[in-house]
Amino acid sequence: MIPPFSATRAILRKRQGGSHPPGEIGEFIRGFVEGRIADYQMTAWMMAVYFSGLDRRETAELTRAMLESGRRLERWDEGPPVIDKHSTGGVGDKVSIALAPLAAACGLRVPMISGRALGHTGGTLDKLESIPGYRTKLDGGEFRRIVNEIGCSIAGATEDLVPADRRMYALRDVSGTIESHPLIVSSIVSKKAAARLDGLVLDVKVGHGGFAPDHASAHRLARRLVEVSTDMGIATVATLTAMADPLGRCVGNALEIREAVELLRGESRSAALLQVCLDLTARMLSVAGLADDTAARGLVERALSDGTGLDRLGRMIAAHGGDADVVEAPARVLPRAARIEGLEAAEEGWIQSIDARELGEIVIDMGGGRRRAVDVVDPSVGIELLVDRGDRVAPGAPIAVLHLPSGFDEAAVAARLRAAIHIGPDRPPPDPAVLETISIEP
Repeated sequence: MIPPFSATRAILRKRQGGSHPPGEIGEFIRGFVEGRIADYQMTAWMMAVYFSGLDRRETAELTRAMLESGRRLERWDEGPPVIDKHSTGGVGDKVSIALAPLAAACGLRVPMISGRALGHTGGTLDKLESIPGYRTKLDGGEFRRIVNEIGCSIAGATEDLVPADRRMYALRDVSGTIESHPLIVSSIVSKKAAARLDGLVLDVKVGHGGFAPDHASAHRLARRLVEVSTDMGIATVATLTAMADPLGRCVGNALEIREAVELLRGESRSAALLQVCLDLTARMLSVAGLADDTAARGLVERALSDGTGLDRLGRMIAAHGGDADVVEAPARVLPRAARIEGLEAAEEGWIQSIDARELGEIVIDMGGGRRRAVDVVDPSVGIELLVDRGDRVAPGAPIAVLHLPSGFDEAAVAARLRAAIHIGPDRPPPDPAVLETISIEP
């Protein structure tokens, strides 16, 4: 006789390192969504998963249960391929904001359901909401209309789209379970399956600025993401990209919007940011079968150089109710911090590294992220770097600009930032931004 379902028994089973029998995870998720399982029980189970893990079968069952917790988007009409990209999260990662319009300009439909800041990493929705008027909450019909008419839309999940993920996501952010690979996989893939994609490109960050601190850990996460996405019927490729240093020159919501606009205007000051954006967009075209890797890169570079990517961004922002003038005059449109102060180098040498995680933590402490689910984000604060890894600096040379809230301790922030920018006597070796690509046969 099969015993009746017990949330406590499921929590203890996983805490003790056991495997859930088929159906138990699904019952747990249904109970959580229906209110029969409390937030504290879900948090206890996720902590058990953090330490004991889930195998491929369990992760796929969790993903399906989360997908089935709400509705899915209606099937897409005939037309351009429906392809999306998702990042596992990093500091300064504003790629989606430039990539989605570039991909649309190259002939794809990109229905990007994004999230908010998680731990020390930024959230695409928080960044977009720094644009006056931009709405991240759309109903399914409006979302589909924008994707079909413009080619891309970046919005949050609706209340009835994968509701289990929305509630679990908030609990992960405040319970120390963010880095759990099975929870990362199920969160990402359930939302992408709900969007009924033809294909998916995953950007898995490698380094302590993300949630996979080393190459081996990132490779395992990427492979499981590809496996479960493939199990869900989505053609998927994962790319490993570097996340020890911040991606780009800016960390902070409004600053990152400005930097994404600069990229689309052909004014990017970060070679790594440009490389990652072009590479991932090209892979989306390859996954869609529109072009091989070499031809795809050429198509993306053309959309960048001829301004069609920038035009699509402006049209998308306007369709979401935002001030599309941001693509022409970001400094005028975006919110400005109460205080802006420069930071100078205290010693001579070469920039060895810039601690991405510490920069993310600094911006959170300034109000640019969340410590609690209810925290309000200040979109204007952040850090603007004036140097990259491998640059040479002299004492007194400007290395950063601090965008501070009113009354904040500038000296403390400056000391933390100086400590996070490591300067040494020797020039560091090159550090590629794109590290590896992973795919499997369906």
